[in-house]
Amino acid sequence: MRTPLNSVAVKRRSKSKSYRSSYRSGIGAASRLSFTPGLTSRRLNTSRKAPKSYKIAEKVTKEQLTLLVKTEWTLSYVTPLYRFRHTQLKSYSRQLSLFIAAEKQQGLAVDVEGTQNTFRVSFSLVQGMTESVDDAVTVLIQIHSKPLFARQDKPLRQVWSGWLTCINGNPEYLRSLPTDFICLPLFCSSEAGGLTSLVKSWFQQSFDCCFSPLEISQTSLQWLMALWTNCQPESSIRQLKMIWTLPAEPQLQVTYTVNAEEAWELWSSVRKESTAGEGEENSIDIEEVMSFTQGLKGHFIRHFRLDLSAGSLKEVSTALGSAKHSGRIKFSNSKYMITTLMLLTECALLKMPI
Repeated sequence: MRTPLNSVAVKRRSKSKSYRSSYRSGIGAASRLSFTPGLTSRRLNTSRKAPKSYKIAEKVTKEQLTLLVKTEWTLSYVTPLYRFRHTQLKSYSRQLSLFIAAEKQQGLAVDVEGTQNTFRVSFSLVQGMTESVDDAVTVLIQIHSKPLFARQDKPLRQVWSGWLTCINGNPEYLRSLPTDFICLPLFCSSEAGGLTSLVKSWFQQSFDCCFSPLEISQTSLQWLMALWTNCQPESSIRQLKMIWTLPAEPQLQVTYTVNAEEAWELWSSVRKESTAGEGEENSIDIEEVMSFTQGLKGHFIRHFRLDLSAGSLKEVSTALGSAKHSGRIKFSNSKYMITTLMLLTECALLKMPI
C-alpha cells in the first residue's frame, strides 16, 4: 500500500520548463500534499464507493467501445502533459505520422510485420469517459497501415492503439497543477513491435512528460476481487479466478477458482459484519477487502493444506475483466469499466513524480 521509494529519472527538453520546476513554482510550499525527494507519499485509499453500473455505451461510440473492451492493454503512468490541447488533435495526428515516418526512414522504427512504410495516425476524443468535473477528456490514438502488396483500394488496417485517461482523479492534485498542464495519468497501449516506444517518445518530446510501466500491486488486485464480486447480483461474474505464485524451487504457481455464488456468499458475510455508519452502506473499506481475501485463503487451507499467504497474488479474472500484476488489464464488460479505471487512475497518480 505504500508508494515505492525508488526515484524516477526524467529527461527534459531545454526549451521549456521541466515538469518538476513548473509544478513546484505553481503550487508553492503551501500545498497540502506531502512530498518526498522523488515521489508523492500518499497511499491507496482505504475506502471507496461500491461499484455501480455505468451506461457508457450510450455515450461512447460503438467502434471505440468495441476496441476498449476487446483488447488487453498494457498499463503505464505518464506525468502531466505540458501545453497539450484537446482542440489540436488533428495537428497531433499529422505530427505523430511524420515522426513515425522519420524514425522509420532512419532505421530507428521497428517494422510491423506485413505493413507498408506509410502509417496513418488518428487522435480522437472518447466522450463519456469521465467521472469528475476535474477529469480531462479521454484521448484515443489509433495507427493504421495498409497490408504489404495490397490493392490500392484495400482499406487500411489498425496496427496499434492506445489511450490516455483520468477517471475520478484526486481533485486536490489536479487543481494544484499549473494551467499549462493537462493530467491524463493512465496510459493504456496495445503491443505491436516498437510502435508503443515511438508513441511514448513523441509524447515525451512534444509535451515534456515521462512514461513508466505501471504494475498492479497485490493490494490493488485484492480490491478488484472485491469490487468485481460485489457486482455479482447485477451482472454475474461466473467465477472468481486467481493465480498465486509460491516461493518454491522451482516456483509453484497455483490457479484458484471459486464459484460465483460461493464467492458472493463469502463477500456478503464480510459485508454483513461491516460496521459502516449511516449513509455509508454503499462504501467498501479495506478491512472488508482483507477479510474477504483471508476467507478465500482459509477455504484453500482447509481443502488443500496450503497457505497462500506465503505467496503473491499475480492475476485476478472474472467475467467482468482480468488484471495481472505485470500491468495488463482487459475489460470484458463496459458497465463496470469506470469503477476499474477509478482504481487504476489512483494507482497511476500515486506513482507520479514531483
